[in-house]
Amino acid sequence: MNEERRIATVTEITRQIKGVLELGFNDVWVQGEVSNFKHHTSGHWYFTVKDAGAQISAVMWRSRTASVIFKPKDGMHVVIRGNITVYEPRGNYQLDCLHMQQEGVGALQLALEKLKKKLSEEGLFDQAHKKRLPEYPQRIGIVTSPTGAAIRDMVSVLERRFPLLELLLVPVKVQGIGAAEEIAAAIEVLNNEKNVDVIIAGRGGGSLEDLWAFNEEIVARAIYNSRIPVISAVGHEIDFSISDFVADLRAPTPSAAAELVVKDRNDVIDVLREYSYSMKEAVESVIESHRDSIKHLIGSYAFNKPIDVLRQRMQYIDELDRRCIASLTHRIAMLSQTAGSMAARTSALDPRLALKRGYAVVRKNGSIVGSAASLAEHDLITVEMSDGEASAVVRGIRQTNTHTHG
Repeated sequence: MNEERRIATVTEITRQIKGVLELGFNDVWVQGEVSNFKHHTSGHWYFTVKDAGAQISAVMWRSRTASVIFKPKDGMHVVIRGNITVYEPRGNYQLDCLHMQQEGVGALQLALEKLKKKLSEEGLFDQAHKKRLPEYPQRIGIVTSPTGAAIRDMVSVLERRFPLLELLLVPVKVQGIGAAEEIAAAIEVLNNEKNVDVIIAGRGGGSLEDLWAFNEEIVARAIYNSRIPVISAVGHEIDFSISDFVADLRAPTPSAAAELVVKDRNDVIDVLREYSYSMKEAVESVIESHRDSIKHLIGSYAFNKPIDVLRQRMQYIDELDRRCIASLTHRIAMLSQTAGSMAARTSALDPRLALKRGYAVVRKNGSIVGSAASLAEHDLITVEMSDGEASAVVRGIRQTNTHTHG
């Protein structure tokens, strides 16, 4: 007599495996090398942790990435604390990261983590305290070394993007004894005396020891207490400091800070930014269309682990997001081509082209003369032509509408 067989669905088996793995591998520590690192537009991190014998997929949610003081990159050796979870749509197990640190953390790193925890608990990193940057600043205060590459890079970018800006440098030491005190005092001076619209505080890259002045509590509190918005521009793109978390905006490099603080004069870029906003709206619309599916999934799994279900759908939405952005790439290219054509037609309206066809511009006292009636005999005038200017004295005036002569 054949025994009756119990045949399970793929979903049932996957959830049984999920239950075993997540209960058996909760709050684990793993060390290995980062590879295939991807920082998704949603803010989540997706990567692989590997060693010589094996590898495991890993994810770190946006709400936790802010606690990591460095930007992971391929080849970096890290130590991770997290939980093993299963992403059911693919049947893959992965490491859900709670905390990450670089392998071989020293005394400075530990001190940094301690101060970061303290300031975070006090609310210095809270988004609610962030001030909006002015859209069109006129006077920018810069706190950095007067001899470093950072100031040269920032001045170069700012002069190229918006040459009418007024820049005010408050020179300070950016490393060594007394550097933190000088940086904090400079921020206070700009707040009290200099009437600037925004402050950039930063320096070029270096070791943790080199950047330490921007990890000091006195600098963090000076940035937090500033009534003027502060951009932190410390180090290279992968460097993070306490000032980055407290500042109203973190720029990955000093040059990037200069790019972020002012708009470019190029009208075509403004048009492309509008198109980019439209693309963002389209992606959000796609995400919205899947909310009902997410709600249904949460409802069916409400008495088990609803948070886990939501996170799995978030990961699925990220995948949809990537596909949507890829499908819109061609559209953006077409819009860029149209914007270029518009710029070419606009340049054809340049009034200087009319001068090359024999017309001239008459000025009196620096102002353009639009009517013969505004001239008098013996007036000194300037006649602008396509290749230069000529000065002249009015000997006579004839107005075509009245046929009078002077």
